[in-house]
Amino acid sequence: MMEKEKLDFDRGALIQTAIDNLDHSYAPYSGFYVSAAVLMDSGRIYTGVNVENASYPAGICAERNAIFHAISCGEKRIVAIAIVGGANGEIRDYCPPCGICRQVMREFCDPSRMLVLMAKSVTDYKEAILDELLPDSFGPDMVPGTLAH
Repeated sequence: MMEKEKLDFDRGALIQTAIDNLDHSYAPYSGFYVSAAVLMDSGRIYTGVNVENASYPAGICAERNAIFHAISCGEKRIVAIAIVGGANGEIRDYCPPCGICRQVMREFCDPSRMLVLMAKSVTDYKEAILDELLPDSFGPDMVPGTLAH
């Protein structure tokens, strides 16, 4: 396992932001509510919740919702993300991001530094850098002929 660099930000505040937003989740089909709060390098925090749809593929995860919100506001680099969730909106376990969300995170961060907090509460959480959750990832720096390369 890689040694995590200690990033200086208030983890409890980021987690609490995600917790406070959980009741905005729209999950009438699965009953699994998720909320995310993403900290960008500007210091601003953006939130998102999962939003389901009767046409299942049309829904969106909380993590991507928060990240796309940040990007649409002009942000470009993720520092950290806090994720909470659970059946019927009750947080009972850690809520890791799905593979698609991990790949979207990869687009907007340094995967060796970006921190993912999976929380049960502000004091009970797991943290990992994105490289641990998405090893050997494919990113924008690998696409020749683009501005990111």
